[in-house]
Amino acid sequence: MTINQSTNAGKTEDTKSIEAKPLEPPKQFVTHHEGSFHNHHIAYRAIAGETHLKDKAGKPKASLFSFAYLAEHVGDPASRPITFLFNGGPGSASLWLHMGVFGPQRVLVPGDGSFAKGPPYPLVDNPNCCLDVTDLVFIDPIGTGFSQPLGEAKPEDFWGLNEDASLIAEFIIQFLTDHKRWSSPRYLGGESYGTTRSVLTAGKLHGGLAGVAFNGLLLISVILDFHTANFEKGNILPDVSYLPTYAATALHHGKIDPMPADRDAFLNEVRQFALQNYAPALLAGNRLTPERYKQISSELAGMTGLSAAWIERAHLRLSPSRFRKELLRDQGATIGRFDTRYLGADYDNVGETPDDDPAAYAVKGAYTSAMQDYLGRMLKVELDRPYVVFSMDALKKWKWTSSQEKEVSSWPGYINVAPELGRLQRECPGLKILMANGLYDLATPFFAVENTIAGNGIDATRIDMRYYEAGHMMYVNEDCLTALIADFRSLIKAEQ
Repeated sequence: MTINQSTNAGKTEDTKSIEAKPLEPPKQFVTHHEGSFHNHHIAYRAIAGETHLKDKAGKPKASLFSFAYLAEHVGDPASRPITFLFNGGPGSASLWLHMGVFGPQRVLVPGDGSFAKGPPYPLVDNPNCCLDVTDLVFIDPIGTGFSQPLGEAKPEDFWGLNEDASLIAEFIIQFLTDHKRWSSPRYLGGESYGTTRSVLTAGKLHGGLAGVAFNGLLLISVILDFHTANFEKGNILPDVSYLPTYAATALHHGKIDPMPADRDAFLNEVRQFALQNYAPALLAGNRLTPERYKQISSELAGMTGLSAAWIERAHLRLSPSRFRKELLRDQGATIGRFDTRYLGADYDNVGETPDDDPAAYAVKGAYTSAMQDYLGRMLKVELDRPYVVFSMDALKKWKWTSSQEKEVSSWPGYINVAPELGRLQRECPGLKILMANGLYDLATPFFAVENTIAGNGIDATRIDMRYYEAGHMMYVNEDCLTALIADFRSLIKAEQ
């Protein structure tokens, strides 16, 4: 393996001088590797490094750190597809998609709802990596990974719906220019809030005079309309949107009696009930007759595994946190938010909501450790600052604005970027869209996504909707990983 590493130590600081220390050039850590991906032997270059972006006055404002994997000796790079990827949060680095599914190395964790144990965590070659058909670029937004503001800029300058998407768009333009990839077929992918970022970034790059179109979007664990996840009093859309995931979860844990013979048919019945019975009942509120109230609560009990009496006391409204605490209370267990297959144990069994999310703490240690190990041992990254896996400051200080002019609530309950996806479809007739949904995901439930694309000017016939037998990070399950990769490869090959 050949390592090329460039650093600039800068000038020795003169304590008698009031001049600012000059900005060091962006650091690039380049390594060369080989791997077998989908039965193709590929030599590739890994570039872990900084890209400095400038403001309108030409002054450096931000350093975005990315991980680029570029195949070598596979034809003309100008016509080779390239895929840009990131995670969500907001406030998350890209390690989950990087180390969990798309990167050339992958950390192994149990995929059946059981916990990853203590280190060492296996870091193995990932034959599912798609370097045989596309180059890959993983992007860490400001405040995550090694990405940071420069000059007089502050992290908060980039922590916002529009600010973040604009900076990612600038990075993509700079990358295409630096690597002479303007004629390459382009794909953009994100997970969770990363799907929101994907749509906004694609819109900014396509809109106006930018003219940077994409061939396809990969949207994993989708959330575009935040109304569907905001359980505020008076907003019934989340209750309706979460119901099929409650049903899938109750069925998985053996709480549906009698057990339906066909799960998919059962979930379709729940979908129809949610639209035709549950939504009107919630809208009617105290106008429901007592008889109808009891009938709805009884039917909900049969679909969710909760008691009708408990549902009546909750006024027919089932929040995910209460559901996670209540479903297996008789067993002394709680269930996960990101993946309801995971079980947790709280301090006691009388609370209203779980202490934490077992689906998160079951795997996050493995991903964090594997990423830190991979950075130093294989990519040879040497920097004097830590790699930030998740920034709570970014999440807490995020500016939720739907446009440059319109200020909205500090909570993302009124954010809806789905109309932008509809506009992209209308203006980009060839745009391919893959939406990947976990059946056991209570963070971005699949029926919420279905409700989003049913309106908002979106052509649902042009979206490939896929469902996987896992949760938010469906790729922790080996079978789901294989299926997700196959679906992604179909998205790319459709253009070839």
